[in-house]
Amino acid sequence: MRAAVVTGFDRPLEIKEVPTPEPAAGQVLVRIEASGLCHTDIHAARGDWPVKPTPPFIPGHEGVGIVEQLGAGVTEHAIGDRVAIPWLGHACGTCEYCITGWETLCEAQLNTGYAIDGGHAEYAAADARYVVRVPDGIDPAVAAPLTCAGVTTYKAVKVAGVTPGDRVAIFGIGGLGHLALQYAQIFGGETIAVDVTEEKLALAKSLGAAHLVNAADTDPVAAIEALGGADVAVVLAADPRVIEQAHACLRRGGRLILVSLPKDNAMSLPIFQTVLKGIRVIGSIVGTRADLAEVFRLHVAGRTEVLYEGRRLDDINASIEDVLAGRVPARLVLLP
Repeated sequence: MRAAVVTGFDRPLEIKEVPTPEPAAGQVLVRIEASGLCHTDIHAARGDWPVKPTPPFIPGHEGVGIVEQLGAGVTEHAIGDRVAIPWLGHACGTCEYCITGWETLCEAQLNTGYAIDGGHAEYAAADARYVVRVPDGIDPAVAAPLTCAGVTTYKAVKVAGVTPGDRVAIFGIGGLGHLALQYAQIFGGETIAVDVTEEKLALAKSLGAAHLVNAADTDPVAAIEALGGADVAVVLAADPRVIEQAHACLRRGGRLILVSLPKDNAMSLPIFQTVLKGIRVIGSIVGTRADLAEVFRLHVAGRTEVLYEGRRLDDINASIEDVLAGRVPARLVLLP
């Protein structure tokens, strides 16, 4: 099969012919129809994070496709099912986190496209327990971004405890942000879209954002304070300065939701303001299988719109450069 392979952190990905995987016991073999390109794929390919994957490996954790083969003992899925292969590729299933609905905190987890070969290929083998059935009626190229960008931002809005009337600032309108905006509105939030490009702010407006802030020419803290401050700030931009702006824009009792992972793994947190204003700082990791099933149900119900651009798998390196340069309005989806 053809796959995009990371052969070294200092080199572009290579499109190579590699053996098609054989599903082990408990696994399914999935013929990939679409695979979303996430910023995490770029971090993985460049070895940006403290715990690095081991080359060679195939990135991609938004793979969607058809089950073509079952490993021994698989009863969760059938040949012909369309499934999504998410970031959480495997967990132990028995620890306190797994049995209390927080499987994404399992210390024994293995992540797709990082510790396990992922979806930027023609086929992928995946743990049958952790792939999620894609409902009929969802195009695979739409299901792919929902598998990470969707479930990640949906979970962020859930853990933020957004309630009707809350003022919710979304910092970074793009592949994740355009979905975060919609989920905040589904929960009843009054949304503020913050970005540095008019194109993405226009996208936010078309999706129902109540307020737009161009941080390239306006102080976002002052602009949001003029509205009365935010109850919730969801940070999707991987820039520590943006995290600090998001914190500063919160009103008393506000919640800062950290989703993005800055390369340098640091931010400045003003303790006095955090304590005296009763601000909560919450880290939000990707959602569970149950969360992803909810994301799919919301989309089938017509509650969300996914904006994406299809690209050929062969174009993965150019696509990465476009993402890094901010030339992508929403999500890129690779079509093998």
